[in-house]
Amino acid sequence: MKQVARALTIAGSDSGGGAGIQADLKTFHQFGAYGMSAITAITVQSTLGVFGVYPMTTEAVAQQIHEVLRDIGADAAKTGMLFDAAIIRAVADELRPYNKLKLVVDPVMIAKGGAKLLQDDAIEALTKGLLPLAEVVTPNVPEAECLTGMQIRNAEQMREAAKAIHALGVRNVMMKGGHLEGDEVRDILYDGQAFHEIVHERIQTRHTHGTGCTFSAALTAELAKGTPLIEAVEKANRFIFEAIKTAPELGGGHGPTNHWAVIE
Repeated sequence: MKQVARALTIAGSDSGGGAGIQADLKTFHQFGAYGMSAITAITVQSTLGVFGVYPMTTEAVAQQIHEVLRDIGADAAKTGMLFDAAIIRAVADELRPYNKLKLVVDPVMIAKGGAKLLQDDAIEALTKGLLPLAEVVTPNVPEAECLTGMQIRNAEQMREAAKAIHALGVRNVMMKGGHLEGDEVRDILYDGQAFHEIVHERIQTRHTHGTGCTFSAALTAELAKGTPLIEAVEKANRFIFEAIKTAPELGGGHGPTNHWAVIE
């Protein structure tokens, strides 16, 4: 029997189920990967916002990762909400020996409603400690602006930001353009030499909670299965488009996407 693809999420818990480890595990399952988790923080969330953040100890985070990888192992892993510099360093220390593991870094910094999910002193730990271990990093425009100090208002500035982030040591940069204005959404993958762009229509909806988590989880699952990066990005992109398009419209605020979405 062929061994199932194994995917690990290292992220915060979202009590509303739309983002964080809940979204990641649902997405892993939908893509046929066996999902595991290391919880970095407990967040009190609903579609109306974030009402509390309770970080785990660095020891608890490190032990979760250590024991899962020591026993079950993983073909790919993703990080989401890491909260502070100490947790980021602990995560990097645990992942560093596993140089064959494909790591997706989703640099979660601010929640949809504006709540801060990454402390200010953690940016340096992220860029110097974690990004050099990553196969791909998946920033949206506000996150890319934070990582680079650049203003991003168009596709050309997205490309320049991708070059700047690549220079931090990450192998590939997946720039997500959903925060820019326009009837189309342009996402840009940069591998250090060439750009690969994906353009699709913008869906007008408020139900987009957890889109970054869900996209990066889909990408992680595909990489765990051995899918080449560009193909994995395209599949993850199609999935999140369908997940937004068919969102179940739950809650009174920013509702979750559809984690049952199906792509051809």
